[in-house]
Amino acid sequence: MKKIEERLGRLEELAEKMRDPELQLEEAVSVFEEGIKLAKGLEKDLDRIQGKVEILLNETTEAEGKPELGLFDEGE
Repeated sequence: MKKIEERLGRLEELAEKMRDPELQLEEAVSVFEEGIKLAKGLEKDLDRIQGKVEILLNETTEAEGKPELGLFDEGE
């Protein structure tokens, strides 16, 4: 898997290529298809990274005080 930065760079290249008025239809479709695949892959990676960040932030909050697990009511 390429680095996120590399794939973002490629996506920018493809977007620039799509702006070329001389681009033939067949090539435009191919460029668009590659761009969509890259965008979907990047979106999945960013969602995964966001999940990890949220987990890390929750661990930090729990380390600062008593962890709240929500397993039992206070009265039990």
